[in-house]
Amino acid sequence: MDQKVDLSAPHSMGTTIIGVTYNGGVVLGADSRTSTGVYVANRASDKITQLTDNVYVCRSGSAADSQVVSDYVRYFLHQHTIQLGQPATVKVAANLVRLLSYNNKNFLETGLIVGGWDKYEGGQIFGVPLGGTIVQQPFAIGGSGSSYLYGFFDQAWKEGMTKDEAEDLVKKAVSLAIARDGASGGVVRTVIINSEGVTRNFYPGDQLPIWHEEMEPHNSLLDILGAPEPMSM
Repeated sequence: MDQKVDLSAPHSMGTTIIGVTYNGGVVLGADSRTSTGVYVANRASDKITQLTDNVYVCRSGSAADSQVVSDYVRYFLHQHTIQLGQPATVKVAANLVRLLSYNNKNFLETGLIVGGWDKYEGGQIFGVPLGGTIVQQPFAIGGSGSSYLYGFFDQAWKEGMTKDEAEDLVKKAVSLAIARDGASGGVVRTVIINSEGVTRNFYPGDQLPIWHEEMEPHNSLLDILGAPEPMSM
């Protein structure tokens, strides 16, 4: 029996999102697969969205819901910055996300991780899961791929990491989730936020660690099958 793919189904980011604090800032990371049922609607989406110059949010769940929450929070934070004459703190941004998520919890299907740096409390990570709870944590993981990462983070995370150690941890964790979770995939994007500003990095699939039973990346199916290349005309 043929399996029909409903292309009109809501876009969902069966996702892996991660936020990690380190000694001096935070690192956010995410995969890039957006799916519509079993169909991959976008294999290179950007799930790390800017809220202010110093605060970003990682989005999971319904793509539409997470985007509209991000848009509203960005608008309110812009007004807040104009009124106060200084950038909003990470805590203010996270509480705005929490407020919108909680007040609309019967209508939204999205889990978010807010991360950033401010001059008052440094780097901070806030998890805002489905339902609108807010929890400040040294690291937060979310999305369908997070189920495969709790044991990994219990073993690998440590306090006082350097920037490079934190980004390497995030990159490894997202690539592990991509290897295990069918709803996570594509590339890995990271955002590093500290007192010096924001740095965005992009890691395509051939630059990610290879995990147990994964195949090496190839340019052609013929490489995998061991068949000779077709002759040129």
